[in-house]
Amino acid sequence: MILSDIRRYMEQRQQVCLSDIALHFGASQDATRGMLETWIRKGKVRRLASMACGSSCGKCPEAQIELYEWIGDRPQQ
Repeated sequence: MILSDIRRYMEQRQQVCLSDIALHFGASQDATRGMLETWIRKGKVRRLASMACGSSCGKCPEAQIELYEWIGDRPQQ
């Protein structure tokens, strides 16, 4: 997994959760998060507020609801 792979994956999907990215590339969530941090520092990706799955059971792993958005060259809001 390299930065350009993540860029292409996120450009296609726009918003994606951490666990989906990690699963797609066969990487750990920690390694994937580190790569995403590089894109965040470059201003191309932003982490969205964690979202609940819609249930109140509290059993969803946080990584499944850790969302990232590809913003590319769009101005950040």
